[in-house]
Amino acid sequence: MSYKYFPHTEDDLQAMLQKVGVASMDDLYAEVPAGIRFQGDYQLPSEMSELEVRQLFEKLGTQNQTLTCFAGAGVYDHYTPAVIPQLLQRSEFLTSYTPYQAEISQGTLHYIFEYQSMMTELTGMDISNASMYDGTTAAAEAVMMAVASGKKQNKVLVSETLDPKTLEVIRTYAHFHGIQLEMIAAENGVTSKADMEAKLAEGGVAGVLVQQPNYYGIVEDYSGFADCCHQQKALFMMDSVIADLAVLKTPGEWGADIAVGDGQSLGIPMQWGGPYVGYLCCTEKLIRKMPGRIVGKTVDSRGQRAFVLTLQAREQHIRRQKATSNICSNQSLMALFVTMYCSLMGKQGLKEAAELSYAGAHYLCDELLKTGHFQLVYQQPFFNEFVVRYDGDVDSLQRRWLQHGFFGGVKIADDQIMLAVTEKRTKEEIRQLVETISM
Repeated sequence: MSYKYFPHTEDDLQAMLQKVGVASMDDLYAEVPAGIRFQGDYQLPSEMSELEVRQLFEKLGTQNQTLTCFAGAGVYDHYTPAVIPQLLQRSEFLTSYTPYQAEISQGTLHYIFEYQSMMTELTGMDISNASMYDGTTAAAEAVMMAVASGKKQNKVLVSETLDPKTLEVIRTYAHFHGIQLEMIAAENGVTSKADMEAKLAEGGVAGVLVQQPNYYGIVEDYSGFADCCHQQKALFMMDSVIADLAVLKTPGEWGADIAVGDGQSLGIPMQWGGPYVGYLCCTEKLIRKMPGRIVGKTVDSRGQRAFVLTLQAREQHIRRQKATSNICSNQSLMALFVTMYCSLMGKQGLKEAAELSYAGAHYLCDELLKTGHFQLVYQQPFFNEFVVRYDGDVDSLQRRWLQHGFFGGVKIADDQIMLAVTEKRTKEEIRQLVETISM
């Protein structure tokens, strides 16, 4: 046997090579040019005992620097109840795959159903799927839903106040699906209703996508936006930070047809790229255009409550252009995470966390303005995130914050920095952040 953990013996390898009609492994790869073959040795460390491996990773762990986070831009440092990681690591949750066989998957289907119920309540929409990989791809799927629902309309309008990261993902999807994107101008940090109306009037628009709160943390007034879209047979879509909807007007109340976003703000710890969970909700008339899975509740032959995948079959995903996106390999582990979070926090807990975040952000803003070194860039109502202009060197300021243990915001222009506050940030931490400015 060539390798300790490979099951095939030399006889096995020879039998397989003989079956495909070649004499050796080199012959098998003969068509691969020698110039692109890897010729060197793999840069792998020597073997270690379990104790040595643990010591190595403990040593690496000491190099981590724990920072107090005042950055946001789509990912926020929210509180995670201690019980969630413990429950999430149970083997039946951590290893379960897509629950096609309802008769052996009732537990998984049940929590997915509860997840859907919670997302529809938070967004004010009729239907939720379960679920998307993250908020950016959920927004891209919403754009494709709008085009699929339109009558030969292939254009989607996107507000300039949308998160640039989300916009880049949408552009990638749109490019490969032949969708035309057009930006709606922003005025003083908010979406221009006049520019949207003018672009809608040109015709061919399948949908309009906006964000609430927007990328700059501003709470926009979308009064009349849905009516303008619907008059032109276009869908109105809203991307929201889901935790903020505990106190803000919901997408459903704004008249949105599709609501999307990331569920990270519901207690999922900040991580370098995830895993996170995207939510996608819509009105009932769009349910058959929705990608991913939908779990329904019914009764079995004995009259007992049962949960099943509904409205689509696994085979639909091979229908190419006529199929919705295949999200079947999403194991919904993060959907379970936010379901447990919402259950533990409850309506009042979600509301209190949002209100604390709002109050903390406004307190930080006031304290920064008092220093005389900052100005609000946009004179608009904001939630837990805001943009200020600094009269010094932003890079130098952020380095100073790092030296004192703070992840101080996101630089979005040479003289502008965006800061976020969550319920985890204390007044003492805020005061310490402000005090370091003059050090």
